[in-house]
Amino acid sequence: MRAARVTRLDGPAAIEVGDVPEPTGEGLVVVDVVAAGVTFPDTLLTRGQYQIKPPPPFILGCEVAGVVRAAPAGSGLAEGDRVAAFPGFGGFAETVAAEPNVVFPLPGTVSFEAGAALPMNYLTVHFGLVRRGGLHPGETVLVHGAAGGIGTAAIQLAKAYGATVIAVVSTEEKAAVARAAGADDAVLADGFLPAVKERTGGRGVDIVVDPVGGDRFTDSLRSLAPRAACW
Repeated sequence: MRAARVTRLDGPAAIEVGDVPEPTGEGLVVVDVVAAGVTFPDTLLTRGQYQIKPPPPFILGCEVAGVVRAAPAGSGLAEGDRVAAFPGFGGFAETVAAEPNVVFPLPGTVSFEAGAALPMNYLTVHFGLVRRGGLHPGETVLVHGAAGGIGTAAIQLAKAYGATVIAVVSTEEKAAVARAAGADDAVLADGFLPAVKERTGGRGVDIVVDPVGGDRFTDSLRSLAPRAACW
């Protein structure tokens, strides 16, 4: 099969496309890949800067969507099923093998391209907002990096749960992306704290989604209402 592999750790230019053996493994779901998501960890992996450091050569790609070629008994999956998967590695290839617990049925109403963006972004956000943040309808969520993958996923999921969303972005162009994703309001990162206080009548927000960190984190904490959450 054809695959995109990192052959040396000096950035995306080190990715080479070539022929490699198809993946095998007992108890794994084999998926013919239709679409693969490109994530920030992929770029870090090409430089050896991610917390997981596989030795080259290795195949990039931690999230995919495609069609099941083979599945183990008892997995709940069958040949021909449309799925999204989070294999961790190996997604930038024609075929990938993954543990059954990281392969999910993909409804026919969801395209393969959209499905390939679900595992990393939307499952991360669901865990943060719902499992850890305890998001409830009527709450207000502040989302940093709101035009990125995690940011747009956070906006859409928060709105689906009935929350009000204030997006934090670096440019007006990105503000338009955040609003298109469903944000109720957007503020620029420079001076976001007073803008958030103004828009919430001084109360602050119930949850902050901050995938940016750094100097923003202190003001993210200051933008919280009493008994609120930041992740």
